[in-house]
Amino acid sequence: MDNQEVGKKMMSIVADDGSIEEVEVILAFEFKDNKKEYVIYTKNEKDENGNVTVYVSNVDRSSGEPKLMGVEDEDEWNRIKDVLRELSKAE
Repeated sequence: MDNQEVGKKMMSIVADDGSIEEVEVILAFEFKDNKKEYVIYTKNEKDENGNVTVYVSNVDRSSGEPKLMGVEDEDEWNRIKDVLRELSKAE
């Protein structure tokens, strides 16, 4: 009944237009010092070089329902890029 590969963690995201999309979660993590939660996910799209495109969002739980928000702070982005570099080394 379930055709997902074993070990893959999926989540549904709702776009601004109300459409729902299933994406694969690569990593969810929190920076302990600022208590901000993030999720790295993919739609398994590939760029022109054959690399899988990944997306990063801040998880906002303030309204009860988790919402994915963009990351706009440059310092946050630099910390997230460090996490992505470590993740790519591990593979």
